[in-house]
Amino acid sequence: MKVLTATQLAQLDAYTIEHEPISSLDLMERAAHALTEAITSISKTDSNFVVFAGPGNNGGDALAVARLLSARFGNVKAYLFNIGGHLSPECEKNRDRLLNEPSSVEFHEITSQFDLPSLSEQNIVVDGLFGIGLNKPVTGGFAMLIKFINRSQATVVSIDVPSGLMCEDNTSNYRAHIIRADYTFTLQAIKPSFLMADNQEFLGKWQVLDIGLLEHDCPISVQYHTSDQSTIKPLLRSRDQYGNKGTFGHGLLIAGSYGMAGAAILAAKACLRSGIGKLTVHTPKTNNAILQQAIPEAVIHHDEENYFFTTSIRTDSFNAMAIGPGLGEKKDTAIAFIGQLSHSKIPTIIDADGLNILAGHKGWIPQIPKDTILTPHPKEFSRLFGESESAFDMLIKVREEAIRSHLFIILKGHYTAICCSDGDICFNTTGNSGMATAGTGDVLTGILLALLSQGYPQKDACRLGVYIHGLAGDLAAEELGEEGMIASDVIKYIPYAFKKLKE
Repeated sequence: MKVLTATQLAQLDAYTIEHEPISSLDLMERAAHALTEAITSISKTDSNFVVFAGPGNNGGDALAVARLLSARFGNVKAYLFNIGGHLSPECEKNRDRLLNEPSSVEFHEITSQFDLPSLSEQNIVVDGLFGIGLNKPVTGGFAMLIKFINRSQATVVSIDVPSGLMCEDNTSNYRAHIIRADYTFTLQAIKPSFLMADNQEFLGKWQVLDIGLLEHDCPISVQYHTSDQSTIKPLLRSRDQYGNKGTFGHGLLIAGSYGMAGAAILAAKACLRSGIGKLTVHTPKTNNAILQQAIPEAVIHHDEENYFFTTSIRTDSFNAMAIGPGLGEKKDTAIAFIGQLSHSKIPTIIDADGLNILAGHKGWIPQIPKDTILTPHPKEFSRLFGESESAFDMLIKVREEAIRSHLFIILKGHYTAICCSDGDICFNTTGNSGMATAGTGDVLTGILLALLSQGYPQKDACRLGVYIHGLAGDLAAEELGEEGMIASDVIKYIPYAFKKLKE
């Protein structure tokens, strides 16, 4: 699914109006019907509605919704804020329709002072104050109204976006001046701000409502996407029925140190469950016995040192490499790490302590081979490339770094962002909070290594790997619940995730 900015949505609106063709007022009416259906689905038969409408098109949507709700429920009050004496044409027409057509809406147009209505838990507030066109923080009387709504016990439903939340960048926004919705019904497409971790508190439960814009016909260049089964399934290759273990690739995993054999085991098991033909794990000698027992399917290659990774190895016989899980950050390990990267010509993933080593030796970052995949969580990214003021600010930094250094950066989180070297950003939609536990990052590294070893291009491997990782977590959560999950549970469900994706 496309994730559209305010500018792109305006272009899409205009394209639809011209090419469907349809008037802007009729398009607003279509949106109002979709919104009314969604609001009705979360309402009770005796619900009382209080609609707050701003002077723009978001307010026009709200007034149309007020009229449609009154036909179903009857108990609707609508407040139109026309403080500046100027309404958008569509908002003005919907106001006039409320005034001139039979309706049970108790309508108030506010032009100066305003007495706040009482709000209780029996009320459903429909928030239509500001839409996606907002480009600066809310202040003054509107900020006071937003605070009043947030303090109330009413159920709050926002139209398109919670008022005060900007469509993309909220780095400099006044967070106290943003509606905290219980439900957000957004029109046609996900907005970028919906996918930022620091904005989740404002959205409540959110849903995209299709209002029939000509999204697939409109020639707009889209930078953000989300992954779902329909877009990921075509990436999955059919398995060669006449293949052998050489057909499905030979991967090299450099992982583990004294006391951190578990990281190597988790990554290796995930890799072996993801279709690879053969896996070699390079690890210190002290881990030999535990790895031989835990992952008998893998080949164990010993480092010259007993307890830590200190010796880089040739990669000529491997199809892909992952390095980092459980390595530690000792001086000799760091030197071996950069030596390994410098001499490797195969597709590579850097994770965990590999990222920590780079953070401690930032001068080595330019030596990372092009098209390498980095898998940081936000704190790891900050240590590598500096602090960010907001989730959106971090996303922009990730994209810039991916383009500048020709890397693929997987910024892990609830909506994991895959930032590609061509500037494309894909947000993953699978996964759950049960995966917020130690070791799940190692599992992702293993899945990615298996896909790269089988010859998947980096972009496809990132999108497919992150999706499968999250889907395996979702399947585990269905059976176990989120609280009881551990990383090994995600590995257990990797085969089922591949199977489900094929269905």
